[in-house]
Amino acid sequence: MRVTIPGHLFGHLPFYDVLDTDDTVVLDLHNRADLVNIRGALQGGLVATLVDVAGGRLAIKHVAAGATAGTADMSIHFLAPIVEGPARATATVVRAGKRLIVVAVDVVDLTADRLAARATLTFAVMEPRDGGQPATVP
Repeated sequence: MRVTIPGHLFGHLPFYDVLDTDDTVVLDLHNRADLVNIRGALQGGLVATLVDVAGGRLAIKHVAAGATAGTADMSIHFLAPIVEGPARATATVVRAGKRLIVVAVDVVDLTADRLAARATLTFAVMEPRDGGQPATVP
């Protein structure tokens, strides 16, 4: 299933849902010519975006009703280029606390069948500012 948010930048990128449960989120980012760097590999910034989206979608499942979660810290180790792709990000919860949620994300180049990146993200749990519902994406 293609991941789309009407009018959002992500609607123009080839993100696809693979698995979405309370424990794991798996997303694919398909490689194409306009997304590669000078060496022909998927841009590192797009891999980081894939990591952040997968991790954030999982983190938000572990906050109280009305609260949100925002990326507070992200550490990525790029291990191999993603030349063919797609890049598959698998996010799992390391720890879900009241104020912080830590998520691990592994990115695999499916065609090469190799680990391309490993990341750890910390999400800050944020209560609504005005007592209302969290903001929605336009």
